[in-house]
Amino acid sequence: MTPADLSLTVLHAVRRAVDDGALRVDVPPTVKVERARPGGVGEYASNVALTLSRSAGRTALDIAGILEERLRDTPGLQAVDVTGPGFLNFTLRPDAGGELVRAVREAGDAYGSGTALAGVTVRFADLTESRALLVTETVVRLLRSQGADAGFAQGADAGFAQEAPANAPAQHEPAREETGQPARDATPQRIHVHPGPYEPRSLGVDAARWALLRAAPQDRPLDGPPLLVQHERNPLFRVRYAHSRVRRLLHNAAQLGFGPAYETPVHAPELLGVLGDHPVVLLTAARHRAPDRVARHLEATADALLAFQHTVLPLGDEKPSAAHRSRLALAEAAGTVLAGGLSVLGISAPERI
Repeated sequence: MTPADLSLTVLHAVRRAVDDGALRVDVPPTVKVERARPGGVGEYASNVALTLSRSAGRTALDIAGILEERLRDTPGLQAVDVTGPGFLNFTLRPDAGGELVRAVREAGDAYGSGTALAGVTVRFADLTESRALLVTETVVRLLRSQGADAGFAQGADAGFAQEAPANAPAQHEPAREETGQPARDATPQRIHVHPGPYEPRSLGVDAARWALLRAAPQDRPLDGPPLLVQHERNPLFRVRYAHSRVRRLLHNAAQLGFGPAYETPVHAPELLGVLGDHPVVLLTAARHRAPDRVARHLEATADALLAFQHTVLPLGDEKPSAAHRSRLALAEAAGTVLAGGLSVLGISAPERI
């Protein structure tokens, strides 16, 4: 069960409680689920009961208890606990990693796409400044991946100009937060970006895109030359290298006579955590018009994969086992997420570096 699945599950529990009269509240469009903080219970937690308590006229503990009754037998959940003033805490079944890996393998590069923003229409004003154009076209891609009808006001999507951007600051209007309301035409928006002088032609498309997208839109672009260095200090290199390592692991495993198959639980909480967070990251990046969130998540995924990779293949005279096949399947899922995330940013994922 992924965090996105868990969020929908909790939302459905709220809706069932409203439908059967146990709660009298407006069903929220979404429910926030995040990883439990250190010292917490289980892997994930939600404060939905606290957010509903005022409108329901009941304590958060009462609401949490109502929702816990409707969640306790959910497939994929081992336990649902109520802690503190009314937090819901979720412990996944030990085989939840297998469900996550299978979900990634079935969806491929589309893992993380969804319909949370279906019925939302967003139109952006035509742009000429290069960074604003790049950020906006990436945001359009993110919005569409979540089911929104997104595009430019004149209906012509513009590509990233591989020219140095103009120095004139881009005009902007505040971005509208989507709430899942019925479809409607949005007033054409501009995304506020810090333009700054830049020379993408000297970097190449991939490094230029990373430099412009990795920094938050309102911040200055990253310094370009360090992104050309093939070193672990270069975050773009780490992300692309991690993807290429997965391809080599699959190739080397095939030479040893085995392939990926998640058969036994794998203890890799960091890697499983970031893979499970991927759909939530894409949705949040779309809502907040913030492709830099995707880039940061790719860095976290790459770091978790690179720390895990040494356990994948047999060592010395060790024979391939179910554990190795399962670890390889998890690594393959990580490579899929890296490739899909880079694709959202318009950056290539090389097979070999």
